[in-house]
Amino acid sequence: MNPWQNVWAPNVHFPLSGSVAQRIEPTANWFFDAIDANAGNARVEKRVFAKASYGRQISWLTDVVLGLAEDGAKLDDKASSSLAKLKELRQVKETIKAEDAAATAAEIEQNLEWLKQSNQDEFEKLARKLRAILQGT
Repeated sequence: MNPWQNVWAPNVHFPLSGSVAQRIEPTANWFFDAIDANAGNARVEKRVFAKASYGRQISWLTDVVLGLAEDGAKLDDKASSSLAKLKELRQVKETIKAEDAAATAAEIEQNLEWLKQSNQDEFEKLARKLRAILQGT
């Protein structure tokens, strides 16, 4: 095509007609990719995170801080306010964990009922396994 003909044949893209190239491979690095490379040693962060998530680490720190604060330490107004917020957050966390456990139990119960109705043989196999787990063997 001659260059002067480009005026008469423009490249038009309608909605949803663009490139369809897309990365679809699964990745679990999204959290660590968000950490600035200069913020620390990524290999160390990943290994520590594998031992205890940041939520777990913060929970331990919360327990320590609240334990120290209960020993009657003198706190200024700002620290007292932060301590109250930390205690409130700890209670909210416990409530969320309890709600999640109840939802998980309800989901398991619903799945067991479905399995019982749809495949009695698999239900019986699973029931035997669950009995062994519940009896601690």
